[in-house]
Amino acid sequence: MSLEDQIKQTSFASQTEKAFVNISFTHSYVSSRINSRFKSYNVSVQQYNVLRILKGQHPKPVSVNDITDRMIDKMSNASRLVEKLRTKELIERKPCSFDKRQVDVCLTPKGIALLDTLNSQISELILEHSHLTQGEYETLNFLLDKLRKEED
Repeated sequence: MSLEDQIKQTSFASQTEKAFVNISFTHSYVSSRINSRFKSYNVSVQQYNVLRILKGQHPKPVSVNDITDRMIDKMSNASRLVEKLRTKELIERKPCSFDKRQVDVCLTPKGIALLDTLNSQISELILEHSHLTQGEYETLNFLLDKLRKEED
């Protein structure tokens, strides 16, 4: 179904405006699909992002500042997310060995197991969207990267 039909808008001022609305609408669509899959695990998309960041460095610990730098949603409060994951026993916080002002974070075995489950949920979601070819996804990624490119 077209964007116009989905949001019941007949026209846009330009193709650029339509693209920006379409990106926002699609972000909401994808987030909604992910949130519905994660709901029963009591994990948000932002918490999942933190777990993925930690898994990428595992078994090395990661500082909260590094997590913040690597977050997809830059508006997320990494410290709050880390604390919520800690209370769920999915991660551990430890003082940094070389900088007392910094806190290191690493996954627990429970966190790794949950991340594996969540990743399988994402894999299923990806399979549900196989109506695009790999070439089309490559083009989409190229165009999205190009859109975000800052002027030199």
